[in-house]
Amino acid sequence: MVSTAAAFAPSFPSPANADIKATPLSPAIGAIIEGIDISKPLSAEQKDTLHQLLLRYEVLFFRKQTISPAQQRDFARNFGKLHLHPIFPTVPDVPEAIVLDTAKNDLRDNALWHADVTFQQNPPLGAVLTSRLLPETGGGDTIWASGTAAYDALSEGLKQRIDPLTAQHDFLRSFPVSRYGRTEAERKKWAETRDAYPPVTHPVVRIHPETGKKALFVNEGFTTEINDVDPEESASLLAYLTRHATKPEFSVRWRWEEGDVAFWDNRITQHYAVNDYLPARRIMNRVTIIGERPFGPGHQEG
Repeated sequence: MVSTAAAFAPSFPSPANADIKATPLSPAIGAIIEGIDISKPLSAEQKDTLHQLLLRYEVLFFRKQTISPAQQRDFARNFGKLHLHPIFPTVPDVPEAIVLDTAKNDLRDNALWHADVTFQQNPPLGAVLTSRLLPETGGGDTIWASGTAAYDALSEGLKQRIDPLTAQHDFLRSFPVSRYGRTEAERKKWAETRDAYPPVTHPVVRIHPETGKKALFVNEGFTTEINDVDPEESASLLAYLTRHATKPEFSVRWRWEEGDVAFWDNRITQHYAVNDYLPARRIMNRVTIIGERPFGPGHQEG
């Protein structure tokens, strides 16, 4: 079945749980959520409310939610099956929770605009991120940008030009062996991952499978080229789209505090971890929710 935006009617019902309050942070993206303790099991009503708020605001922020890795995993499980990252280390006994530690990992791939794991056929639906250790000096903010707001701001002519296009996403772009193959064990793991995940093709414009909204789906972290155009046009068009997608007017910047949790829709957003605090240490845990294969205007739904 071929899916088009016309097949969907974007709908954001009023939250089912009146105790949960959402305070928008910008017209384009982001809201602070209050009135819920996500360390505890969610009721069906709470789950539905958060789901609807995620569709509306694209990234949700929770303050003063000091949760363990296991509680973080359990919260994420409310929204789908969980992903096991092929490269990053994980929390002992909680393999779904990856460890992003600047003292142990080379995290330059986070210090650029990216959507998580788009080098896979089925990129993540979303992710839940929490801070474990923050720099005393400050810094280490994360910025999210809305692919839907970015697409909506394009000219109609450019929308028509890019709607049918596809692009390549490659694991090697953000995970080169020079950084992730420093030891024999790392090189073995890296080679296994490279072989398991050859470059994949995704639409340049993705249709959100629940709202039907269109969003730019290219990112600096993993998108290497646009298909079906010559190399020079590909490079120029991709450079323009990645710059456009991350303009300040489509974004929200989050200053982390102890106990903060972020939950975002990876299908239509990308993010950037600001690397302005070194040599101080920063530790984060991320749990990632498996998604579906992207489809675009006129493309077969996966």
